[in-house]
Amino acid sequence: MAVSVSSRSAVIRLLVIPLLIYAAWLLESFLLDGSRHLFSYADPSGIILYTIITCVLIGTVVPFICLRKSFISGWVNMFQIGFRSPRRIILFCSLTFIGGSAMVVTSSPFGGDWLEFLNVLFLVLPTAIASVMVCWVFVGTHVQALVRSSGARVSIPVGVVVTAVLFGVTVLSHSLVVGKQDAVFWFLCAGILAALFFFSVRDVYAATLVVAFSLVFLMAGNIDLTYIRTSVPAVYISALITIAALVAVHLYFSRNFKTILVPVMEEQKQKNPENVHKNH
Repeated sequence: MAVSVSSRSAVIRLLVIPLLIYAAWLLESFLLDGSRHLFSYADPSGIILYTIITCVLIGTVVPFICLRKSFISGWVNMFQIGFRSPRRIILFCSLTFIGGSAMVVTSSPFGGDWLEFLNVLFLVLPTAIASVMVCWVFVGTHVQALVRSSGARVSIPVGVVVTAVLFGVTVLSHSLVVGKQDAVFWFLCAGILAALFFFSVRDVYAATLVVAFSLVFLMAGNIDLTYIRTSVPAVYISALITIAALVAVHLYFSRNFKTILVPVMEEQKQKNPENVHKNH
C-alpha cells in the first residue's frame, strides 16, 4: 500500500528529525565529554564549554525551536511536554527530591556526606536537563504523536521503550563508564524509570531530578575528586546556565501557548466525556 504524502511528512517531522537531533546531541556529548574524559579530571573550562554547546544549545535550544513548530502544528501541547503550573512543579519536585534523598541516606555512594552528594548533583544537572529535553520532552512526545491514533495503550508503551533505549545509548557518549560491561544495562534501567515517571507525571523539572539522581549513582565512582570534595564555581555556573535556559523555554511557552478546552455539543459530551485540548 502506498504511503500518503501527509503520512510521509508526519514520519519525517515526528520521527526522522527528532532522531537526527538526538544523534547530533549524542555526537556532541561524545566529542566534548566522552572523547576528552571530561568528568574524570578537573577541567572547569571544559565543563562550561560542554554545558553551553551540548546541554544548552543542542540539548535545550534546538528542541525548543522544533517544539515551537510542533505547537503551531498541533502535534503537542503544554501538558504533553511537561511544562506545568508553578504550584504543581514545586509539589512534584519536592516529593521527588525527598524520595531521592531517602535513597541517598540509605545507599549513598559518598558515605552520607551531603556536600559531596550535592556537588555531584550540580555537576550532572546540565546533562540531566538536556537528557530530559531531548529524550522525553522532544523525541518522546513526537514519537507518541506519531502513533497517537492507536490510542494510549500503544502510544505510552512505545514512548517508554523508545526513550528508555535512547537514554541507555547515551552511556556510549560518556567516558565515565568505559570498561564497565553492565553500564548500558544500568543506564537502560534508569531510562525505563525516568520514562515511566515522565509519562505518568508529565513534569519536566521532576523528571530532571529523577535523571540527575540516577546519574549521581551511575557516575559517582568515575568523577574526579576535585568535583566531589571541593566547590568548583564552574560547576555551579554551568548548573545555573542550564536551569535558566530551561526556565526561559518554559516561560516562552507559557506566555505564547495555552491548552484550553474546546467547547463541544452536549450530545458529544455524553458520548465522549474525555477532554479535548487545543493549542493557541
